[in-house]
Amino acid sequence: MNTSLILLIVLIVGLAAYFAGRARAVASSKGKLSVLHSLPGYHGVYVAIWAVLPAAVVLAVWLIASPFVIESAVRASLPETVRSQGGATTQLMLGQVMSVANGLKLLNADELAAVTSGSSNLRDALAAKGVPMANAGEAYMVASAQEYNSLKDGSRWAMSAVVLIIAIAGAFFSIRGISASLRARNRVERVMLGALLLASSIAILTTVGIVGSMLSEAIRFFQSVSPSAFFFGTVWDPRFSAAGSGGTEGQFGLLPLLAGTLYIAFVAMLFAVPVGLFAAIYMAEYAKPAVRGIAKPLLEILAGIPTIVYGFFALVTVGPFLRDMSAQLNGLVTGNYVNFIQAQSVLTAGLVMGIMLIPFVSSLSDDIITQVPGSLRDGSLGLGATRSETIKRVILPAALPGIVGALLLTASRAVGETMIVVLAAGVAARMQLNPFEAMTTVTVKIVNQLTGDLEFNSPQTLVAFALGITLFAITLCLNIYALYIVRKYREQYE
Repeated sequence: MNTSLILLIVLIVGLAAYFAGRARAVASSKGKLSVLHSLPGYHGVYVAIWAVLPAAVVLAVWLIASPFVIESAVRASLPETVRSQGGATTQLMLGQVMSVANGLKLLNADELAAVTSGSSNLRDALAAKGVPMANAGEAYMVASAQEYNSLKDGSRWAMSAVVLIIAIAGAFFSIRGISASLRARNRVERVMLGALLLASSIAILTTVGIVGSMLSEAIRFFQSVSPSAFFFGTVWDPRFSAAGSGGTEGQFGLLPLLAGTLYIAFVAMLFAVPVGLFAAIYMAEYAKPAVRGIAKPLLEILAGIPTIVYGFFALVTVGPFLRDMSAQLNGLVTGNYVNFIQAQSVLTAGLVMGIMLIPFVSSLSDDIITQVPGSLRDGSLGLGATRSETIKRVILPAALPGIVGALLLTASRAVGETMIVVLAAGVAARMQLNPFEAMTTVTVKIVNQLTGDLEFNSPQTLVAFALGITLFAITLCLNIYALYIVRKYREQYE
């Protein structure tokens, strides 16, 4: 019985338990529902929870734990000559045994008997069923594979029986506890509160898991490379060594990558902030409702475009346009038609990234501006101020803390961008101030360091985790500071 069928049966049991619990509550009231502490629906939900929740928990635990138990038992059944060769070899042989086990399920009784007795070649029998093997296989593999299949099937049937018994037992005992005085509503609400708490904890636990996974590998990197050489180094030259060599050659200076990240983000914000802020002011203060209803969704469409599409736009359109335009300007001034803006440059990446960030700035700022109380507008206009003066001297100062927070959140989005930079800014790690030349960012080098057939046992690959945890810390600080600004300077209006 597969997992989907088990879940379906448990849900059917839960549905039946709901109606049974509801009917039991109605019967216990003897036709007078006012004597019930909770409505009949709460009694039904209470019984359904006892029928479904314990069974679902047992099913989840069983599905997680059973593969480890089965693999441990099969690993113990492998010959001593295999287990004595080390964990990597044992794991490799265990993987082959699992492949053989899957192939044995495709054989009929006669073919299985021939393979078991040794009269038929294991590799040929499995190849005929479309299960290729790299070698002829060992004699013990068939016995271990049969044991694996036996344990797996036994675990599946035992799991089905236990889960269904728990579901039926939970429904039965909870129905017996139904009475007019049962506080079913309180118990159901406690369960729902626990579910909401679990849902809210998922994001926190996910963040902790991400940080822990990056931090553990970053610590391994700093065991090979000095933190001072990483955080204060001015040269990025990892010099990839062969996989498995564990070489420590190369220089892992963070400063060129950090400079490129901040420089490109600064150029992007330099373009996105004025355009997005002016668009927000227009939509919040000047646009008619009909125009706002059309302009705001159209502007926010930019936020739904995949960043790889922006990268293509930069690579195919914006970069060549800036390069050709610079050549024409140079020709008009000096007579030498040589471009001084590279197709892949800080300006190209910053310009396209700024276009991508416009909806973030405009949408957040628009929401903040519209939250300024109308009484402030009316008071300013009533005192004789023009609309533009009201916006400059009343509305924007009142909304400024929220706008600053929105801009910081947008900056953290710019710092973490990857695909636009890969296609529009290049991969050259350098420290320079010319926006017409190529630079690169931390995110690009993370992709580069983890691309290819590499093992995570050398600084050349582990440095990606150090870069990742550094970028995470930067964006986290930006977000925390944005929240601090908003909370510190937020004005409360009555």
